[in-house]
Amino acid sequence: MRQILQRMGERVAWYVGSVMGDRDYERYLQHHAAHGDSTPPMSERDYWRHRWDHVENNPQGRCC
Repeated sequence: MRQILQRMGERVAWYVGSVMGDRDYERYLQHHAAHGDSTPPMSERDYWRHRWDHVENNPQGRCC
């Protein structure tokens, strides 16, 4: 029973992390590598800065 609860907790944590964007930088790196871009990928800090700048400059889909 304990293993089942632990697995459920891990899955819930994975889901919440995915919804909140915790794995977005990892997916960006995978996409960058898969498409053979010749430029080096952005650092994680630059990635988040670029992403949030984009969100602030293009507010569609936000409630406020």
